[in-house]
Parts: sequence; structure tokens; C-alpha cells
Amino acid sequence: MSKQTIPLLVEGGKATAGPPLGPGLAPLKVDIAGVVAAINVATKGFAGMQVPVKVTVDTKTKAYEITVGTPPVSALIKKEIGKAGVDLTEEQGKKGKPANGNLSLESAIQIADSKQVAMLSQNGKAALKEVAGTCLSMGVTIDGKPAKLFIAEVAAGKYDAKLKS
Repeated sequence: MSKQTIPLLVEGGKATAGPPLGPGLAPLKVDIAGVVAAINVATKGFAGMQVPVKVTVDTKTKAYEITVGTPPVSALIKKEIGKAGVDLTEEQGKKGKPANGNLSLESAIQIADSKQVAMLSQNGKAALKEVAGTCLSMGVTIDGKPAKLFIAEVAAGKYDAKLKS
């Protein structure tokens, strides 16, 4: 049973039969339109964001399996604060300059929960600190607080009751 995997990065809900998907699947003689439709259905919740997708094809039976990853933490943060497609930098969050946006505590916890499997963190607390670290580099505040202060509060255990694990 030989399988071939094609990794790609597609915009949520907007996969096409063009490169890189079409040329990768054509030699395998797979229903390209069916694969594209399946990818679009699986990624429609990530509209406007780049989503990692793997298409695994059994070269003998022509059956395919689609595995959808999650967008990067920075893309999820941008979506939550309503600035998708905007280049955010740490400069904006520095003293005397307005923050690029504010991420609610609930959104930060939700992002940490959804990305924890892909992160290096061992628990929800560490995952939340990783999300806050990304906010720091993007100049985004969390719950109205600078990211460094928020990270210190997470480390001190202030939000332990709201975390799952």
C-alpha cells in the first residue's frame, strides 16, 4: 500500500486546482475537483487565513485523506482583534505608543487551547504564556494589559482557575 503526501498552504475555503495542488495530484490520477471541494469544506472556518493542509493519496486505490492543520498563532490573534492582513509589530505596543489591538482573556485562552497540540508547551498555562509572547512581539495587549505584565500574572497563577489544564 503506497501512499503519497502533498503538503500545502491554502487560504481557508479558497483552494483551487491550480498550483501547487493540481500539478501535485494530476500524476496520481485523483479526482482533483473532489479534493479541492473537500479542502474548501474542511477549511471554510479559517476564511481569510493561510491554513496548512496535507493530502495523502493511496496510489493504488486513488482514495485520499485530507488533514487540516491550524493557522499560526499570529494569524489567529489578528483575526480575533479584527486586523487580518495587517502587519503588526512590537513597536506599536511600546511605552508611549498605542497598542495594535487588544485580545480578550477568553480569546487568548481559546487560541492557547486550540494550538496546544502544535505547541511545545506541556500545559494550558504554558500555552497561554506562548500566546502572550506572540502578542508581545505583535504589540497587542491582552485584557487591556501589556503582554509582559500579563505573562507575569499567568506565571503567578492569577488565571489558573480559568485554564483547563
